[in-house]
Amino acid sequence: MKITIIGAGNMGGAAALGLVRSGNVAPCDLTVTATRRTTLERFADLGINVTTDDAEAVKDADVVILAVKPWIVPEVCDLVKPVMDYSRQQIVSFAPGVQPDDLLGFLDKDGVRPSLTYVIPNTAIEVCESVTFVSPVTSSSEEVERIIGIFKGTGLVKVVPFSQLAGGTALASCGIAYALRYIRAAAEGGVELGFYAKDATRIVAQTVKGASALLEAHGSHPEEEIDKVTTPGGLTIRGLNAMEAAGFTDAVIKGLKGGR
Repeated sequence: MKITIIGAGNMGGAAALGLVRSGNVAPCDLTVTATRRTTLERFADLGINVTTDDAEAVKDADVVILAVKPWIVPEVCDLVKPVMDYSRQQIVSFAPGVQPDDLLGFLDKDGVRPSLTYVIPNTAIEVCESVTFVSPVTSSSEEVERIIGIFKGTGLVKVVPFSQLAGGTALASCGIAYALRYIRAAAEGGVELGFYAKDATRIVAQTVKGASALLEAHGSHPEEEIDKVTTPGGLTIRGLNAMEAAGFTDAVIKGLKGGR
């Protein structure tokens, strides 16, 4: 199966690297595009096909992934749709900000529209630790299974309706930034506790990784694991109560809701 990713920026580039590292996609079956050749060098070094010509890149693809900024989507659609064959090619969009009806309109060819699926990974797809949401729009169940198969091995893959993509983006895509902000804050606290910044960051990152591994291994609620380390009158419970008094949970929920 031939796959083309249009746009080798932060998200498209991370996806290209993750798909190859997962073993699901051979480098020779993947093509990525960018406006500058210098952006493409690291992909070419891995044996991935590269080009600055979007139209040329999609001709032989079975799946075309639109990984450009939302405001560039109409321009890209105008470039690629004349050379696409919707009877055999699927479209995947990484841009939830472009509504399905609008995107299908951009891709319309005299009333003929493609199979369309929205896929929202996060940047951890680069290291095969993404949460990736798959949302069918006009794709069949077989086509959705094909998309799931492409992203299998890059982390957690979850099929959701389009109405849940905004929430999924907040939890998992924006959520990467929120988790990293916690790590940064905790590492700064670690410096106050006497560690060098680099060491504190590694300690906190591993601690977060370990917490996630416990939840996955046990299938437990976070509070169950918290209870295991909160002894009466101990440091942990005092720390948790201090965080809550400062509005920790409320701040996280408000952040997920975009400050609303």
